Amino acid sequence: MQLDIIKSNGEKTGRTIELPEEIFGIEPNDHVLYLAVKQYLGAQRQGTHKVKTRAEVQGSSKKLHKQKGTGGARKGNLRSPIYKGGGTIFGPKPHKYDIKLNRKVKDLAKMSALSYKAKENGIVVMEDIVMDAPKTKSFITILQNLNMGRKKSLFVVPEYNDNFYLSLRNVPGANGTVISDMNTYDILNANVLVLTESAARLFSEEVAAEA
Repeated sequence: MQLDIIKSNGEKTGRTIELPEEIFGIEPNDHVLYLAVKQYLGAQRQGTHKVKTRAEVQGSSKKLHKQKGTGGARKGNLRSPIYKGGGTIFGPKPHKYDIKLNRKVKDLAKMSALSYKAKENGIVVMEDIVMDAPKTKSFITILQNLNMGRKKSLFVVPEYNDNFYLSLRNVPGANGTVISDMNTYDILNANVLVLTESAARLFSEEVAAEA
């Protein structure tokens, strides 16, 4: 898959880059995409929900009346779930929602997400972003030059850059990640995937290293 390399002002550099078919041209696997997204969203949940059982609520433990001979139903104490203020039956307890996925499954999901973005023409390769200081206004100008509008975008850089992240963190719809931290959910959630030139070349190097 060959793409033009774009300048930060939106113009073409005249250079192109070849993205490996082994990553961007595979047949997407929808089931592993579902599993990867489920794992990611599940891991975001705190799972701290909790209700009190009849053993934990406050109240007297005295039996309300004798077991037999009253003509009414037998009753325990005020903490019984049938009374207002009593314990809860089968209520939620703290637990984790994340699931385990093998590394190969997660890698396949990530490649499937990239393949979908390639089929949708949702990938842009631009020159490396160089920012001398954090400047949100400068980053917004880059988005306007790339005709992003209000589209959700994910910028992928080869390594962490403090000025880059501080510049985009207050821009609605814009997100940034290091290529090593890129995940399936962020790729699918973005309308446009923006790869810096250095990050894009790492894909080819990875395929060459595995060959």
